[in-house]
Amino acid sequence: MFTGEICNRDVVIADRDTSITELAQLMREHHVGSIVITEVQNECNIPVGIVTDRDLVIELLSKEVDINTVSAGDVMSADLITARESSHVYDTLKLMRGKGIRRVPVVNDENVLIGIVTVDDLLDVVISELDDIVNIVAIEQKREKQLRQ
Repeated sequence: MFTGEICNRDVVIADRDTSITELAQLMREHHVGSIVITEVQNECNIPVGIVTDRDLVIELLSKEVDINTVSAGDVMSADLITARESSHVYDTLKLMRGKGIRRVPVVNDENVLIGIVTVDDLLDVVISELDDIVNIVAIEQKREKQLRQ
């Protein structure tokens, strides 16, 4: 299964100039914990950073930063890690585990934003596959039992 098949394609986006208050309002309004920061290139959204609810708390509120003096571009994680929509979900999971991140924007081959995937999304896939394996074992056990009778 590919990452593009399971990613959420309803991504909440903003630009570098978006205020911190606006970011928080977007998170609340859309019930999300992150906003992907994009730049428009050839009428396409290219991800350049991400701001999480944790960033707002750890980097701004806990340090008593005047939120009126900073914008999304100041607080975003600029060393953005993305996953390709054509990447296998296990490769994306390895990438996220290796980088210690819980969510990653998903891009196509032209680096255009097409979605976002979270650890929870990937866990759903893994759990489903494990459930399939358990069912296979149960069927085999039942078949063996019937053959012995």
